[in-house]
Order: sequence, then C-alpha cells, then structure tokens
Amino acid sequence: MRYKQLAQQCIQQIESGQLAVNSKMPSLRNFKLLHNVSMTTALNCYQHLESLGWLLAKPQSGYYVVQQSIMQGKPNTPTLVNFKSITTQPQLPSPYNPFVDPCPLGIARYDPELMPIVKLQQSVKRAIKQQGSLLSHYPDPQGELCLRENLSKHFQQVDFHFSAEQCVVTHGCLDAIRTAIEITTEVGDAVAISSPCFSGLLELLGVMKRAVVEIPSVEEGIDLEQLQKQMQLGTIKAGLFCTSHMNPQGTSMSALQKQKLVELATQYKIPIIEDDVYLELGAQQVIPLPAKHWDSEGYVLWCGSISKTIAAGYRLGWCLPGRYLDAYLRQRLFANQGVTSPLQLAIADFIERGDYANHLKKIRLYLQQQTRQYIHYLHEHLPVNSKISHPTGGFVLWVEVVKLNTGKLKQLARQNNLDIRIGDEFSTLGLYSDCFRLNIGFNMATTQINSKMLCLMELITTCLKE
Repeated sequence: MRYKQLAQQCIQQIESGQLAVNSKMPSLRNFKLLHNVSMTTALNCYQHLESLGWLLAKPQSGYYVVQQSIMQGKPNTPTLVNFKSITTQPQLPSPYNPFVDPCPLGIARYDPELMPIVKLQQSVKRAIKQQGSLLSHYPDPQGELCLRENLSKHFQQVDFHFSAEQCVVTHGCLDAIRTAIEITTEVGDAVAISSPCFSGLLELLGVMKRAVVEIPSVEEGIDLEQLQKQMQLGTIKAGLFCTSHMNPQGTSMSALQKQKLVELATQYKIPIIEDDVYLELGAQQVIPLPAKHWDSEGYVLWCGSISKTIAAGYRLGWCLPGRYLDAYLRQRLFANQGVTSPLQLAIADFIERGDYANHLKKIRLYLQQQTRQYIHYLHEHLPVNSKISHPTGGFVLWVEVVKLNTGKLKQLARQNNLDIRIGDEFSTLGLYSDCFRLNIGFNMATTQINSKMLCLMELITTCLKE
C-alpha cells in the first residue's frame, strides 16, 4: 500500500538523521502535496508511523519524531508444538471495587465521562413513551424487530449486509457466545481458541466444562496451519476467536486470514464462533469486515455488543447464528432469555437518529490518542528490552517485561488498589508469565491515571527477577 511505502521512507529518513528526533513533521496538507497523494493516504501514513512508535501527535500542534528506544519488538508468542487439549477450570479475575479504584487499569472500558448520557436518556424516554401499554408484554425471544432492522442498516454502511430475520438480540456479547457454545458443542468437547485468549472466554469455557486447544497467534492473526491440523484430526468441535482487535494484543486478523478461516470452517463443517465486540473500535476510520462477511454456508456465528462501544451497564448484544438460527432460537426460548424491550427500543432509537455513528467517531479518535500516549509513556518508563503490542484498535495493550515476576506483581498491585491483568490469566498452559494486559481507556493526561501508572512502574521495578 502507498501509505506504508511512504512510512518506510520516513523511517529511513529518521534512522539516517535526515529527520531529527523531536523535530516537527510537515503538516498533513504539506505532506500530501509533497508526495502527490490524497489526504487519506497522508493521514494513514502518519497514523501507521504512530502505531509503530516513530511519531507522536501533539494536540493543536502536529506530529513529532519520537526518540526510539530498543523496545521496538512486539511481545513474543510461544510456539505451541504439542496439540494438547485440556479442560479449563474457572479462574476468577482479581477482585474489583469501582469505589476503591474508579479508574481501573485492568477492566477494558473507557472513561464514563465520554458516555453519551444525554442522548441516551432522550432515547430511553422516547422508547418508554413509544412502548406504552406494551410494557406488559414479554419481549420477543429473537429481539425487537426495529432494533434488528436498525442494526442491519447500520452495518450496511460499512458493506456488511445481513437481514433483520438473521439476527438475534442477546444480553451482551458473552451471552451471545454462551448460547453459541451450547448449541454447537457438548460438555467435554474441545473448542479451539487463540493464544493468548481473553480471560473471560477461558472462564466461560471452564464454567461450561468445555476443553480447549490453544492456537498460537501470529503477526497476521492466528496460526491457521495448526488450526487446520486440529480440524483434520477431529480434535475440536468448534472454534472461538476474536477476529478484529483481539483481546489482549489488540491486533486483527487480516482479510485474507478471515476468508481462510471461513473456508476451513466450511470445508470441515466445524462452526466458528466469532467474538467481534471490538469491531467498531479500530484505530482507523474504516471498519474492518468480520469473517462472517465471507460466510456463505452459515458456519460462522457472529457475536457483537454495545457493551464496549456505548456502556458496559447496557447488557445488550446480538448474534448472527447462520445455519444454526433455529437451534439458537430454541435454546433462548427454552431459557426464556428475551432482552428487556425498553432497552432494545432505546438503542434502536439511538442508532436510527445517527447518535450511535457520531459517538463511534468520537470514541475512535479518543482511543487513537490514548493508544499513542500510553505507548509513548511505556517506552519511556519500562525497563529496556520490554515489548509492547501495536494494537489496531480496542482498549488494551499487551506488555512483555523480561524477567518480570507477575505473581508478585499481582500481589503488590492488590495491596496498592491497582487493578491489572497478568499474563497467566490468558492461557490454560501456564504461558505468558512475564506479560500483563493494560487498559488504556482512561485519559492518560489526568493526575489520577498518571499516579496509578507511576505506581505500576515502581511495582514492576520491584518485581524484576535477579
């Protein structure tokens, strides 16, 4: 791509000294004219350089060349050569009290001050007025038609097409995933997951008494060769993967990987549960297409939610179960899991009026800025040889610190009322013992967050092994 070619030219100029450290880069407009490219290409180039740690954007000022440290690599991913399926045990996360730690570094969420409270309240009022006496009715197990229609229209704007009839509304993304697991697997069956994997999914699989097979992550997504081998061996009954802005690394599967994932699911007739809760929270304004986009045979069960984009307290999500739609609806009807109607109508109104799209633009810009600031801070304060992920989106960074005693770090963090997630919570194989995940959703510029980050850096120094 042209913007990557330009970015590589800039890196060469920085390394050769033509672009000095701390010097200001040309404005986007001048860069555009200088290289005869579009404004989009110029912006993509600068943002790509930021994600790699070569540039830093300063509000109301511009882009500046950053002093490079030796922390340029990304966290390592162990090569898993033994295909071992093990039953997970429920592992509860660190205790969290929002009154003790109102700005957590562990839970993936953004600052509540960014929530569109006023617009949401207006949508809720209109929804209650609209429903009237229908409040006495039980909600439709599949979800309110107006919400499913508005979700369909919303995603059509990014060239992802589905009908309202194909969609089921759920109590959040994890609830959507739980039902998908229930109808595609049985107790004791093995489910393929990426490694590292979001701890909440491991906890869910443990509670449901499913076994797991960890598939290592690679630069472009996951090791599809290893996944295919598991499918050939008949080891797994389903796959469960976050495909866009994976938690905890924040990286995304390439479009080619997503297509290949669908091809494998179709070839071996093995369902893939796609956790896409971060889909709309990318660093770029262009939203990536989910793997479900290429699924013509219905083997992908696509799950999403507004818990990350709007508010965690609004437990509302959805699923496109594909060929499993009838089984999915039967399961939810049996469990009487209809989502409260006023909430569905309120979110439908919020989407229809364009407030959701406007909110997403604001949040994506905010997360871009926070990602740059947190990475820059970590480069300056972590021990040398540490490695930081370069997320394509989402709220988290994955950090590897050589010789870090994460067990001791977890203990000291609790004593200091710091909420973080350490590496072994993201694997069933005892991996990632020198890694931790950091939430970057809260404003780095605040005194409170700076204080917490400083405390964390001091604890990390204390927890380095001899």
